[in-house]
Amino acid sequence: MRVIQSPGKYIQGPDALCSLNEYIQPLGSRWLILVDPAMKHHLPRFSTKSADNLHFHPELFRGQCSRQEIQRIAEHAESHRCDGIIGFGGGKVLDTAKAVAFHQRLRSVMLPTVASTDAPTSALSVIYTEEGEFEQYLFFPANPDMVIVDSTIIASAPVRLLVSGMGDALSTWFEAQACYESRSANMSGGQTTRAALTLARLCYDTLLQEGKKAKIAAEQKVTCRALERIIEANTYLSGIGFESSGLAAAHAIHNGLTQLADCHHFYHGEKVAFGTLTQLVLQNSSDAQINEVLDFCISVGLPVCLEQLGVTENVREKMRCVADKSCSEGETIFNMPFCITSENVYSALLIADQLGRQKLGLNCQKLDLAA
Repeated sequence: MRVIQSPGKYIQGPDALCSLNEYIQPLGSRWLILVDPAMKHHLPRFSTKSADNLHFHPELFRGQCSRQEIQRIAEHAESHRCDGIIGFGGGKVLDTAKAVAFHQRLRSVMLPTVASTDAPTSALSVIYTEEGEFEQYLFFPANPDMVIVDSTIIASAPVRLLVSGMGDALSTWFEAQACYESRSANMSGGQTTRAALTLARLCYDTLLQEGKKAKIAAEQKVTCRALERIIEANTYLSGIGFESSGLAAAHAIHNGLTQLADCHHFYHGEKVAFGTLTQLVLQNSSDAQINEVLDFCISVGLPVCLEQLGVTENVREKMRCVADKSCSEGETIFNMPFCITSENVYSALLIADQLGRQKLGLNCQKLDLAA
């Protein structure tokens, strides 16, 4: 059976948040808003308006999409007798909101403030421990009811977050290809549709064509067609592409990297970008393909070697741990269309690191964490 899934409605454009009340009114009147603390200055925009019969109950997110945080927010939603939950923030805020909506049987609206992951559109949450280590994927029977992306807010966010979103989106086409070749089930348990595969390819092509221009626009805090297209690629194309096609080695390697304290202050998409490069090595992609990905990553500021992810000491020992974790039972790396062992993943990690270092030159450049 072939399956494709998506949110009920996807809305994107400058100042889209101004029309929030109009969009959500048909879904319910009492809303809990889970807010990233960095966005709390926007809270006056969610004022209760009697004319619209809408009531908002804000709650600040505490930083981690963990079981404890999901339970805490669920209790708030129940005490306020909410009809729905609005996630207003980055990926972990949205994943927490989706989990609460599932457990409490609420309507869900995602308001991403960054284009750093494809979390807004998906029917899953990535659950972490309180310490920030990957724990599990939590799957839901339905996608969010609505995703509203205000590109003006995205343009004002830190540039590094937009670039991280490109890193996450970069894996979409390669993991979709792997799942299609291995006939692995997608995130909803079905086979990949041609539509999903086409969206995954469009995601990759859009990154190559628009990524550098979009980064410049974000640096200038302005919107443009290139930035709008990258927001769509990072959020919608990547979201539908991965969920309806599947995940493979790149995200499993990301999960392995979360075990290293060295990598904890790097974003999801930054680790996925290196995971993508490692997947290309693992599947013995052509030099031309690997160089295309390396050139893209360097052009927008994504990491291509382990030093850029903070791993500078005991590299071999740490990569053994990453490889073992990447090959944990049930991991998506086993969606690759060939036999996978911890040993060949370990080898691919070291080779990918050296390819990145050679591309950068002998002195490995470090990411600008202040960007």
